[in-house]
Amino acid sequence: MANPSEALSVDDLFDPALLHKYDLNGPRYTSYPTAPQFHDRFGAAEYRQAIAQSPQSGQPLSLYMHLPFCDTVCFYCACNKVITRNRARTRPYLERLYREIAAQAALFDGTRRPIAQLHWGGGTPTFLSHDEMSELMAVTGDHFQLLGDDQGEYSIEVDPREASPDTIALLRELGFNRLSVGVQDFDPQVQQAVNRIQPRAVTEATVNAARQTGFRSISLDLIYGLPHQSVASFSRTLDAVLELAPDRLSVFNYAHLPQFFKMQQQIDESALPGPAEKLAILKTSIERLGEAGYVYIGMDHFARPDDELAQAQVNRTLYRNFQGYSTHADCDLIGLGVSAIGKIGNFYAQNLKVLPDYQNAIDAEGLAVTRGIMLNDDDLLRRAVINQLMCHFELPLGPLQTQFGIDPANYFSDEFERLRAFEADGLLAIEPDRLRVLPAGRLLVRNICMVFDRYLTAQPAQRFSKTL
Repeated sequence: MANPSEALSVDDLFDPALLHKYDLNGPRYTSYPTAPQFHDRFGAAEYRQAIAQSPQSGQPLSLYMHLPFCDTVCFYCACNKVITRNRARTRPYLERLYREIAAQAALFDGTRRPIAQLHWGGGTPTFLSHDEMSELMAVTGDHFQLLGDDQGEYSIEVDPREASPDTIALLRELGFNRLSVGVQDFDPQVQQAVNRIQPRAVTEATVNAARQTGFRSISLDLIYGLPHQSVASFSRTLDAVLELAPDRLSVFNYAHLPQFFKMQQQIDESALPGPAEKLAILKTSIERLGEAGYVYIGMDHFARPDDELAQAQVNRTLYRNFQGYSTHADCDLIGLGVSAIGKIGNFYAQNLKVLPDYQNAIDAEGLAVTRGIMLNDDDLLRRAVINQLMCHFELPLGPLQTQFGIDPANYFSDEFERLRAFEADGLLAIEPDRLRVLPAGRLLVRNICMVFDRYLTAQPAQRFSKTL
């Protein structure tokens, strides 16, 4: 059995001709079926019914809380956010969030099921005041069984411009032990072009404070493909990032979709790096991070070999959800807040996306679920296939037959035939007992997974970002 976290050279992973050939639009597979398949026939009533009919147990839970507020807009951002300088806007939102926390906890017997994972995302979670962050954690603890002594994986997304050393210390006191720090790029010209002015010293202060207060893991987020970026400029950003020595790194491809995300219209398209330059930036990033000892987890993610994410991949316990890669595949994920998505057993559910609508729904019935999907047997099978490929670059066929009672070769005969093209290009090995993504196919694993997506032909390709 291949080790997906084995050290690979950039030449193993990077074939420019094949990357160009397969640079198509496609899902990121943080879920299957993907969000465009969610429908409005699944609302709060269906959500309650589905939970009531599902077996309840003492299995751990995962909580995601969406805190949408930012005081400035980053032009590249595609997140659900509310841009405001008015800090008073958080109070009515938090009051509704507390009601939702209570309602969701009652449905899931929250005080009896430990919270193995907790994540605050946004927006900018640290837009909240210190008192509000403390209050939110206290309310969560009143309704759910939070774990002490760093037994859980509790993470928060941080904008260093909104996080003083005192803020970082408070977050650690509240129980957070993982920090995800937005950087994107240290180059001043790039920062100006995307309206995110963040001096390197500000980021360094946040990282240093996290280390001094005992955060267990620090992750930095970068984006390639932004205006005015080049191999030379991004190499300088990588120099600075590697000096900070984070435990994990995300190097995301900027998806320029101004037809869907209005704020991206503020970006000068003529300043965006061309496809060849973007690929060169990606290659340089892979090369530099590999030389520094990071392993490629998949889908833009890198980690140190001793990091829990890398260890979960080695142990075959890695999973993928709406926050990216996860080490807790056995957790039901409850989404809390505007636009939040949850994964409970065999269904997905998403809250209303517009803030006033969310608040009105909570006032009316305590929940704000507006759309979702119940997975059928075929969905569950294909979700398992795609998750295995995305997380482990390998699909053992025997367990599929045991778990789902199907003959994979017959069930996926059409898909296996389509995969022959990937095999001919040296991206995939089709073996009697497994599919194995070869090193040259790891950057293109989304393309391989797309073969198993039975909904994809009915979805407009432009709804998705480029696979590279």
